This record gives sequence, C-alpha cells and structure tokens, in this order.
Amino acid sequence: MSVATSSQTGLVVATHGRHCLVETEGGERLICHPRGKKSQAVVGDRVAWRASGDEGLIEAVLPRRNLLYRQDEIRTKSFAANLDQVLVLLAAEPEFSEGQLMRALIAAHAAGIPVVVVLNKRDLQPLFDRAWQRLAPYCAMGQVVLPLSLTADDGSLTALQAQLLGRTTLVMGPSGAGKSTLVNRLIPHAQAQTGEISRALNSGRHTTTSTTWYWLDDAHQTALIDSPGFQEFGLYHLEAAELAQHLPDFAPYLGQCRFYNCSHLHEPGCAVRAAVEAGHISAQRYRLYGELHAELSQARRY
Repeated sequence: MSVATSSQTGLVVATHGRHCLVETEGGERLICHPRGKKSQAVVGDRVAWRASGDEGLIEAVLPRRNLLYRQDEIRTKSFAANLDQVLVLLAAEPEFSEGQLMRALIAAHAAGIPVVVVLNKRDLQPLFDRAWQRLAPYCAMGQVVLPLSLTADDGSLTALQAQLLGRTTLVMGPSGAGKSTLVNRLIPHAQAQTGEISRALNSGRHTTTSTTWYWLDDAHQTALIDSPGFQEFGLYHLEAAELAQHLPDFAPYLGQCRFYNCSHLHEPGCAVRAAVEAGHISAQRYRLYGELHAELSQARRY
C-alpha cells in the first residue's frame, strides 16, 4: 500500500498486544506500531502516524474526549476512547449480576459517558418481567433502560438502532446475554470483518476476544465497538470517598448530611441512609454501595 511519508491522522479500529490496526482518512487500514515499547493507543483513539515501509509508526495519541477503563489490584485495562455512549446488554436469562451492572455504571459516570442498559430476551416470560422489575430502581433514577428481543419481530431492535444512530457506542455485557447475536444482527458481516482484522494483525483466534470497531453505515457516522470483559470490573482508580458522587439516586441527598465528610455508612444524621429507610433509594443498591466502599477503602491501605 502506498502511503504518504508525512504525518497523518487515523482511527484505531483494533489492537492486539503492541500492534494497532489504524484506519486512514482515505478508508484504508494498516498495521501500526508504537514508537516505544508499550502502546498507549486504544480502540477509538485518533492517532498521528507516519508510514514505515508497508506499515505505520504511531507518533502520538491525540487528545481524548474520554476513556473508559477498569483497574484492579494488578493491572489497568482500557476498553475504548472517545465514546458517545456505552450499551450494557443484560438478559432475562441467565440472571444478571447487579453488582457488575453497578460497577459498569459507576465507571462510565466517572468518565462522563452516558449509558444505555438493554434487557434482552423480552419473549422469555415470566423471567423477563422478573428481571425488568429488578431494573425498576434504575429507571426511577433516570437511567435509560430498553427492552429487547432478538428472536421476535416486536420493533425493539428498531428502537435500539435509533438509540445508536449517529453515535459511537461501546457494547459490553456478561456471557450469555446475546452480545454476539446482537452484533451480528446489527452488522451482518461482523464475523468476516473480525477475520480480516485477525489476519491483518497475525493474531488468529485471539482477536475475537479483543476490542473491535465496526461501522454500521456507509457514511461512517454510526459505530459499534464490541468489547469483552464484563465480569471483573475493578474500580480501584476511584476513591471510596467519591463513590457516592457517581450514584444518581444518591445525588438528591448529598450535601444534606449532618457531617460534610459523611461516608453514608454509619454516621448519625445521614440523609442518604434516611432516604434508604424511606424507600427512596433501593436497599439492594445501598448494600452494594457499602460493599464497594469497603473494597475501595481496603485497596488504599496497601
């Protein structure tokens, strides 16, 4: 491929190890390598790159609007950058973990990225109604929650497509929720594209477990980023004291506690705890808050 030797900008559409697949402004895709030993680029990044033979050299990652990542005790894992929204796909079966959902919502809120929660398997009753009821506190606090059936022609997929239009959306969800089916419904040639990326990066089957960018339209206005890894969503990059700020249902009561540095766990005169007792905040979400607060407090001791 003939590429100009001057510096150009491009879009990172896949990564594997130190290698990136960069889409040029002309729509071509080529393998690029970082200048240093470790690549800082993630899918969704705009990068400045320069041709180096048949491949490219990444000179800089351009400023990001946002970055969604997780951090556990050992490592930091970046999902994607420059997102318009995150789509968390859950299902009526298998039963989803509210703890995982809460972690994803907190991480996205901390990064300033809106979230759409989608509950799949609408046709599976009564399990769907039961799962939908579990999401009632999220609807009540203003979280967008959409029903979906990938097996029935009930208009729910069309409604979801409208939510995606003109946006860059990262899709994540637990195993069994139907993420692969959703991606293949939205992008009929997704498997073929993944295979092409795999061959380009020389990474074989491993690319299918990495984050990948897909265009949903010929005009390149709507994009879907498929990402694995929902189970272990570490929040070690957040302070325990700031956790409550990322919970929309806590927001109306913050600043109303007797003590300005209230942890909302045991202090007298806590407005958050009073809201839980009055039924304005879900007791389950408050319990999960306590567990996360303890986890993050413990992490800061080492």
